[in-house]
This record gives sequence, C-alpha cells and structure tokens, in this order.
Amino acid sequence: MSDTAAPLTPPSVAGTLIERMGIELVDVRPDGAVGTMPVAGNTQPHGLLHGGASATLAETLGSLAAAAHAGPGRVAVGVELNATHHRSARGGTVTGTARAVHRGRSLATYEVEVTDEDGRRLCTARLTCMLIDAPA
Repeated sequence: MSDTAAPLTPPSVAGTLIERMGIELVDVRPDGAVGTMPVAGNTQPHGLLHGGASATLAETLGSLAAAAHAGPGRVAVGVELNATHHRSARGGTVTGTARAVHRGRSLATYEVEVTDEDGRRLCTARLTCMLIDAPA
C-alpha cells in the first residue's frame, strides 16, 4: 500500500462474519487492505476452498478500505461484487490484497487478489461500494 494515511483501526469483529471465517486483518488503508483467512473451516463438501469464502474475504477487505477512504462519519456499503475463481486450495492460509481502482466521493472500487501460500492466484474479485453518511 502506498497511501500515506494512517491505517484504519477497524471496529470490533467480535460476533461478525469476519470472526466466523477466521479472517485476520493485516493492514487497512484508503488505497487498499490486506488480510488472511484459513482454508480449514471455509471449504465446500469436497474439501476445496469455498468460492463464497473467497468472495467474503474480498468483500471484507474492499469494504474496509472503502470505509477508510470514506472517512469519519461516513460508511461504505457494497453495491456490486464479482469474483472469478482461477484455482482452489485444500489447506493452509490464503491472503487477500485489495487495491483501489477508483476512489471517488460517492463510489469506491477495489480489485482484490486472493492467493495461496505459494503466491498462486486463486481468485480475482472486484468490489464497488457506495459511500454514504453513517446512520444516526
């Protein structure tokens, strides 16, 4: 990440899908975010990493980066997510890296690359978030 803004301290993840999926946040900034997730516990019945788990990691990282870009008093809400699954994983930990594609006043878009422990690309996702005023 090249943005000089201080990393975002995300809200508590206790009781959220982030906690349930075992996602660990490494870095969150307006220009992107990095996080990891175990394959174990996030598989489909055949023992492969579930595509929805990759999408969850992508949306989590992109949304948190968009929230950091939105700034105080504003929140990011996902309006579109797409994911292409290139290969799968059977174990270990995957890493998601979100990079800003567009950071506007009302919309922010991030490309998210999910890789395995050998650096092989498992999934490429794109998330667009609407930036709105935080609910009262």
